[in-house]
Amino acid sequence: MTEPEHLATTRAAYDATADLYVAAIGTEISAAIEAPLDRSLLQAFADGVPSGGRVVDLGCGPGRVAAFLAACGLEAFGLDVSPAMVSLARQAHPAIPFEVGSLEDLPLADASVDGAVCWYSIIHTPAHHLPIVAGELTRVLRPGAPVLVAFQAGTGDTVHRSEVQGRAVALTSHRHDPTVVADALTNAGLDVLDHTVRDAQAAHETTPQAFLVAQRPGSHRR
Repeated sequence: MTEPEHLATTRAAYDATADLYVAAIGTEISAAIEAPLDRSLLQAFADGVPSGGRVVDLGCGPGRVAAFLAACGLEAFGLDVSPAMVSLARQAHPAIPFEVGSLEDLPLADASVDGAVCWYSIIHTPAHHLPIVAGELTRVLRPGAPVLVAFQAGTGDTVHRSEVQGRAVALTSHRHDPTVVADALTNAGLDVLDHTVRDAQAAHETTPQAFLVAQRPGSHRR
């Protein structure tokens, strides 16, 4: 099966700029990058998972969310399409497992996780591929398991970049319409429980930021 072009270009871009990303964003969730609302949503997600539950940070980058969830007492691990990002995540958080994996073909068994976070990891997924990602989320979540999805909100517009801090890359970002993302989750069989959009606040933000909380129907069971 041929890999979609957007996955290959995203991998190549982040492999080439992983060090720059970490220098700019860091390896931990922080007040310098995340607004109070963002951090409260991550905490609410962690609080909604059974104690010690197995949770995955999808599109983990340097493992910032996985580290946050592990500090909350959860069995956290991370997946990212970029081997360079996975390497940096392992260096920053040696006690947490990190592996290479795509949102569109998760290397996880059916009903194998108690929760999932997609923290700005769908921003390089074209809108017509969102149903694939949503289907994979539904497949790997256990009944009752929540998912938190964060992304830059828009009307489906795209931004093409040819460089990052002077380093040549080809990278496309998608500012998804929150309704389109919610519909993809719903059509895949998840219940969307909350939908929040806040204005840009931090200096590095240029668009509204969207957060969706969904859940696989059923009751928690391990």
